[in-house]
Amino acid sequence: MLRRAELVRRLTDLAPRHRLDAMMEEVDGKALVRALPAEDVYSTIIDVGLPDSTEIVQLATPEQFRTFVDLAAWQRDRMDPLEVLHWLRAARGDDDEDFLKKLGSLDMEVLELVYKRLVTIHDLEENPDVNTEGPTMEMPEGKYLLEFRIDGVDEAALRRLTYDLVTQNPFELGRFLEAVRWEAVTELEEAAYQFRRARLEDLGFPPLEESIKVFAWVDPEKVGVKSTPRSGLAPVQGRVDYVAAAFQGLDSVERQNLEGEVRYLVNCVLVADGAEPGDPLAIKRLSEHARDYLDLGLEHYTAGDPTLATDVVRETTLRALFQCGFSLTLRLKRQAEKLAHEEGSRFGETWLALEEETASVSALMRRRPLKALKVPGAEPVPFRSRREVTEAEASLHRVRAQRAVFQSLLSPSPAKIIARFGSTLAELTPQRLFAAAVARAEVDEVVDVAPFPELRLTELCSRIFDEGPVARLRPSAGKRALATLQSKLALEGPELETMIVRVLSTLVDDFGAAWVKDGRVAREKIVALPITGQLVT
Repeated sequence: MLRRAELVRRLTDLAPRHRLDAMMEEVDGKALVRALPAEDVYSTIIDVGLPDSTEIVQLATPEQFRTFVDLAAWQRDRMDPLEVLHWLRAARGDDDEDFLKKLGSLDMEVLELVYKRLVTIHDLEENPDVNTEGPTMEMPEGKYLLEFRIDGVDEAALRRLTYDLVTQNPFELGRFLEAVRWEAVTELEEAAYQFRRARLEDLGFPPLEESIKVFAWVDPEKVGVKSTPRSGLAPVQGRVDYVAAAFQGLDSVERQNLEGEVRYLVNCVLVADGAEPGDPLAIKRLSEHARDYLDLGLEHYTAGDPTLATDVVRETTLRALFQCGFSLTLRLKRQAEKLAHEEGSRFGETWLALEEETASVSALMRRRPLKALKVPGAEPVPFRSRREVTEAEASLHRVRAQRAVFQSLLSPSPAKIIARFGSTLAELTPQRLFAAAVARAEVDEVVDVAPFPELRLTELCSRIFDEGPVARLRPSAGKRALATLQSKLALEGPELETMIVRVLSTLVDDFGAAWVKDGRVAREKIVALPITGQLVT
């Protein structure tokens, strides 16, 4: 028993394919598979693929098999009959009795739904001359003719399943087929769904009203280690894994208990986010999210000292740690929402900020606040450290500073100024509008928010690009623009200079190489700077 328990623990550390091989290589593989939680076996099967895992399905208990179907065959409250059939095919091995036990473990409503959706049942007593289009199978007593709505291996599997039902109890099969004919799909599916829901709750998937509590707000400033300064941040290079640090200091019993707590927490996140418990992609994604929030909460509770992580998890529930980590990001979301309601932050639905800050604040305002990556087009990701939280908070401060710059540029009539570009601000983007103003200020020392004149491109390039084989900014690039905008718009603070350098750097990336190579730039190739006569897309 102890050896098997150790094997179970070691399996969790293996890659899916190696985990599958280890199960099969074990002297008593059947006992090992049946000793594992059904959801862990299911996860391995899904990671490897059902066609390559049929032996594991066949070794499972009927109760484990029913869990596989509960997890795999449902999308919210709808059951996929073909998915049920695929798992039944996988479960059929050399032991007919064992297969029939697995078949018997399924709710009758599930089997009725399979036949209801995949078979047309004809009563030959009512219509002996029925015309059929698909493959058929007549029942032994001659009363029913089954017309299969599927073909190929699925039709063969369903035909063989019907033989099994005939062999088991031909009289009971007649009542079963009559029930399939007259039962309503909605009633069958609702009953099957409720049975499945109850079993999932027994497995540790709580109801929605309980699950959403893990996302409840807690004040981060009222929790954590009081004796250690809170100012410490995670190191810039390398990431500290606080969850791993916590597990390292636990004994075997504590580790096992904490693993159960982790599983329950992930299940709560799955249910709260409306994900299917059997969806492998959702499980992977939301498990990673849950771990990130735990890491963030642990970093806060330990004030950045991973050596305290084990003591923290002994004294604090994972739910509390998760809530702390999530609340650190939720606090950012509330700040972003407040900023969104402040006058002048947006023109219509468009943030008056550069692209990086716009992406950051937009990611924070998602249902679950996320961190924007500094890669154009990249999907936001969960926060993983307090340093990242601090950086996001700094971006909100930059949005306020940038808002003041745009308000000055667009006054007194924002709509008229934007109309000069022949597009909406959302299509143009505030960053490209600002680039046009900076370019004109750099060349002519005036404040003119409009598309940059095409005939002045050569002069602009000469002023901002350094001479040499590599495209880069001159040390003096942006100085004239900064002085002009500061004096004409009465702007103060370092953010304006930072904005100017950033937009000029985008010009280097956009057409600097072409200028260095040929000494000219084709208007249609320019993206980062609006040019006169150029269509905005």
